[in-house]
Amino acid sequence: MSNLLSITCFIPAVAALILGVFLRGDDEAANRNAKWVALIATTLTFIVSLFILSGFNPEDTGFQFVEEREWLLGLKYKMGVDGISVLFVLLTTFIMPLTIAASWDVNTRVKEYMIAFLVLETLMLGVFMALDLVLFYLFFEAGLIPMFLIIGIWGGANRIYASFKFFLYTFLGSVLMLVAMVTMVAQAGTSDIETLLTFNFGSEDMTFLGVHILGGLQTLLFFAFFASFAVKMPMWPVHTWLPDAHVQAPTAGSVVLAAILLKMGGYGFLRFSLPMFPVASELWAPLVFWMSAIAIVYTSLVALVQEDMKKLIAYSSVAHMGYVTMGIFAANNQGIDGAIFQMLSHGFISGALFLSVGVIYDRMHTREIDAYGGLVNRMPAYALIFLFFTMANVGLPGTSGFIGEFLTLMGIFQVNTIVAAVATTGVILSAAYALWLYRRVVMGDLIKESLKTISDMTRREKAIFAPLVAMTLLLGVYPSLVTDIIGPSTEALVSHYETATAGTPSGNAVAASH
Repeated sequence: MSNLLSITCFIPAVAALILGVFLRGDDEAANRNAKWVALIATTLTFIVSLFILSGFNPEDTGFQFVEEREWLLGLKYKMGVDGISVLFVLLTTFIMPLTIAASWDVNTRVKEYMIAFLVLETLMLGVFMALDLVLFYLFFEAGLIPMFLIIGIWGGANRIYASFKFFLYTFLGSVLMLVAMVTMVAQAGTSDIETLLTFNFGSEDMTFLGVHILGGLQTLLFFAFFASFAVKMPMWPVHTWLPDAHVQAPTAGSVVLAAILLKMGGYGFLRFSLPMFPVASELWAPLVFWMSAIAIVYTSLVALVQEDMKKLIAYSSVAHMGYVTMGIFAANNQGIDGAIFQMLSHGFISGALFLSVGVIYDRMHTREIDAYGGLVNRMPAYALIFLFFTMANVGLPGTSGFIGEFLTLMGIFQVNTIVAAVATTGVILSAAYALWLYRRVVMGDLIKESLKTISDMTRREKAIFAPLVAMTLLLGVYPSLVTDIIGPSTEALVSHYETATAGTPSGNAVAASH
């Protein structure tokens, strides 16, 4: 089907339009209808997206299912997926029905809540499908608006501060990217991403505003994009918006933020930074390595002293994204395969951890770790599921968390053994904070009076976790399910990168080592 990507992308937007135009009232029946429309639309989107996967040919390293038509003032509406982006599309469509199901107890402005999530899904899918700079930027930036509203309207007590901090950090980072995009279009004469992937932006050293710039124009463009994607990931030290956003967001908002929105930064590095600015990427890779290593160690230590469960898991996310940026800029097959795998795995595991916090928050209305203890005595099913995802987050062999970390560490070890050694300490620290959290919340005697009547997970809650458990286990024991799809595209990206950097001093060193 020639329009399969557009159909997948815009099903949620059509459902949001139906809710906005046809659903009237704010009574219990209207709220229930809004939830069912959102659940059916997101489930249908996932089913349709499976046709993309079934028709996708991993051996073809180019873009597939390409749609192209004239759009606005000579601009092109162009969509397509390759081995790098197709699984992010599937991750998005997989997670969204679970977030809607997890929102079943929401009873405040339910129609608007569901519309916000449906619009957000369309915008997130658009980011992973867009093959035009302008189209990509519109999807990338517009995604801020529904998330801003989700945190600001349905969030916690400090939601206004958190939502504005989230918006300003990510928006200001993206302003530089817009300037870079205008420069690229002026240089290349096109906004077509497929063409720009092979366009040679100047990498000769230059003087800009009286400063000598190594890598010339490529370095300026690289840092303009880097500003946007580093905030989105988020990388240290521009990560401070994330813990606030997670703590204040409703459970479903935290799940989408961790599982999908953070991945846009990593995807941006893979789609733009490495192929379009290879010389600058190679030149500034050591900076990225050390920023990533600091993120892994520093945020893991910060996680150890948190008293709020959501904040602890948020800092854990920053640490795990450190492995992703290291793997990407290692620019070898293991590193990039591991980075993509880690992002997909983190989508399942981190999403499940935030859902786990949501389960007990719905019952006790507090996220303070000290408010819990001994839950295994009243909630054995919850204790088992929380343990499973805690171990997956630590990187237990047999779970998807292990594969991603192992591959990224293999990739970085080939490039910089010192950074690899520092990053490996993050594995030990993650075990420390994750098991510390689990012991204080779940283990021990049930001595708090408020917990003695707490109920175990409902059937709906178990049903939400079941697919996440299945995917975490499946990718842990059968990682080639992912690597077979991304492998050829990764090899093509690495080959292009090595060719483009072959004449540089580091490129010669890499070539010699091979």
